[in-house]
Amino acid sequence: TSGTFSGLVKASKHQQTLLGFPALKGDFFSAQIATYTTKSNWDLSNYHFGGYAKYNLDLIQFINEFKRKYGIQLDPIYTAKMMYGIFDLIKTGYFSKNTRILAIHTGGLQAIDGFNKRLAQKNDLQLI
Repeated sequence: TSGTFSGLVKASKHQQTLLGFPALKGDFFSAQIATYTTKSNWDLSNYHFGGYAKYNLDLIQFINEFKRKYGIQLDPIYTAKMMYGIFDLIKTGYFSKNTRILAIHTGGLQAIDGFNKRLAQKNDLQLI
């Protein structure tokens, strides 16, 4: 939802730019956020992977590699999509050199067991 992001936008300084990563597919987030703030220092990404709880093999592999490399568990519904997006945007030169990035891990880890059961039923790669 847009509640957390709207609160961050409201609390932000004018020189800060916020980039939101909606977990849902759709255009309604911008209008929703605009009802909470008049600030314009924000944008929304398009790393939803098809919508809420949608995924592909690239996302699952990213989650597992991220945990191996950094020791941080990401959930496949929210935070993995955000981190995947940030890393992809870094690779494509979206951020200026020396940009400071703060990524907020908003939870969602309780979904991993259920998600792994879903992956197992499809004989897909599991989350570690």
